[in-house]
Amino acid sequence: MKTFSLALRNLLRNRRRSLATLLAMIFGLDAILLFGGYSGNVIYAMQTGYVQLSGHLQIQRKDYFLYGSGNPAAYGIPDYQRIIDLVKRDPVLAPMLTVVTPKLQLGGIAGNFAAGVSKTVIANGVVVDEQNRMRLWDDYGNTSYSRPLALTGTSSDAAVIGTGVARVLQLCTALQVPNCRQAPPPPESGGNSAPPDIAALSALEKPAAPAASETRIEILAANEHGVPNVAALKVVKAENQGLKEFDDIYMGMHLVQAQRLIYGADTPQVTAIQLQLKHTSQIPAARARLEQLLAGHFKGAPLELQDYETLNPIYRQTIEFFNSVFGFIATLIGVIVLFTVSNTMSMAVVERTVEIGTLRAVGQRRAGIRRIFVSEGMLLGVCGALLGVASATLLAALINASGLTWTPPGYVYAYPLLVRVWGDWPLILGSAGGLTLVAIVSAWWPAKRAARMNIVEALRHV
Repeated sequence: MKTFSLALRNLLRNRRRSLATLLAMIFGLDAILLFGGYSGNVIYAMQTGYVQLSGHLQIQRKDYFLYGSGNPAAYGIPDYQRIIDLVKRDPVLAPMLTVVTPKLQLGGIAGNFAAGVSKTVIANGVVVDEQNRMRLWDDYGNTSYSRPLALTGTSSDAAVIGTGVARVLQLCTALQVPNCRQAPPPPESGGNSAPPDIAALSALEKPAAPAASETRIEILAANEHGVPNVAALKVVKAENQGLKEFDDIYMGMHLVQAQRLIYGADTPQVTAIQLQLKHTSQIPAARARLEQLLAGHFKGAPLELQDYETLNPIYRQTIEFFNSVFGFIATLIGVIVLFTVSNTMSMAVVERTVEIGTLRAVGQRRAGIRRIFVSEGMLLGVCGALLGVASATLLAALINASGLTWTPPGYVYAYPLLVRVWGDWPLILGSAGGLTLVAIVSAWWPAKRAARMNIVEALRHV
């Protein structure tokens, strides 16, 4: 206690320098905590979005994830309803689940043949009500502004397409798609004109121009026997899917329509069974139980489980990116604090040479001198950590109350901009503890130099 009393007195003796050092530590810790809280919110928001769209886990046919995209005939799950019923009735899984729903993904060619245009698409057949329930999942208080599917309340022949698909199929006007420029007419051939009789015959065979309000299209897909099958669909809306590559191929439809297109009158199948849990932390327990159920009731069936991180690789890449940026910022702040505290302690040693010599002359040991200076560095670190946590929490609260929103990459709906500081104890304790440790290490070398001073040489500065 006497050592800390001396250390505190010495810090207060030169308030200006101590305050400057303390402010550098506070600002540095604020930067670390605010960025850490922001990156944590980004990760939680992205996780929420992916879980709302794909669930926590998916039961798929083996190797569908690697080779089966757009090939439902070869990688379908024929007895999917038995699996769904088994999962819903299981006493271990049932308390963890919020939604269990099937999904069928298929590839095909969508055409607006009245306009003479077509486009390859990837269509998703879903149960609309269950997908809407999945979009309500919010385990982290993100409160997304996602809307119910546009297929809600529509007939079985309804479809939703991406704005890129609408642009190619010349449906921008009919669907009233904003900022959707219609394609210019193709250039006329520079060859010789056709004979009059051939031109008249061609005019008779040319289809009539589509009505401005016409939104019906046809989709062509191969059924499970490899025979092309065509379904007529009514497009109810064109929605931006966030990524152009996805927006240019997306189509959503009702599951029964997708199954009728691929399997006709045969037994309907799906390509995935989506399972959404109440909490992401339940994934290991749910996976273990699912593997046990599938091995016991569907032994020999080529089924496998995929989690949302595998299905959405960008999520893990985003975490790695933010971790690398956070590590860079933390290292930079640590170096700044290291040199700031070290410079403060070095100047203190120079100014207090006589004091050090006097303490040594009256019997103070070298270890005692080291403890005094290290204690000063520790006091600076502790005070900086406490004030930094308090100020960062206050700043985070102001940001959270500002009402700002942001749209994650690949999304079309926004999330509240939140900075999660208070309550993230690993972040707070790790950052505050690291700052204090850096302050102690910074003070150790000047303290060691002070302790090694020669008593006579030190007293000559009187």
